Amino acid sequence: MENRLKKRNGQRARRLLRVRSQVKGTALKPRMSVLKSNKHLAVQIIDDEASVTLFSASTMTQEMKALQFGKKSKEAAKQLGVKIAEMAKKHNVERVVFDRGRYRYHGLLAELANSAREAGLQF
Repeated sequence: MENRLKKRNGQRARRLLRVRSQVKGTALKPRMSVLKSNKHLAVQIIDDEASVTLFSASTMTQEMKALQFGKKSKEAAKQLGVKIAEMAKKHNVERVVFDRGRYRYHGLLAELANSAREAGLQF
């Protein structure tokens, strides 16, 4: 049992590093990183050159909970994509690099990315 968990966690770590080695964020084109937990979604816009998180949004905020999007779902992912695109426009960020992390690009991640694109974010 313990060996299986070590192997799975090692595979996840290698997958994350494989994806992250291809994706770098700059001041002009920061990295949009997505985190999925069992209950929530979170998105960060990161400048890797300065090692700074510019801004973030998640389903754990009071605003998302008030809109009934406080849990992980496709509707919450759509709202999160729109919200992060609005925040990016406010901070004069038009282009980003999408970092899917160790997750596959389907389901919630695809919904989030498509709604961010529709709201005006380019990647």
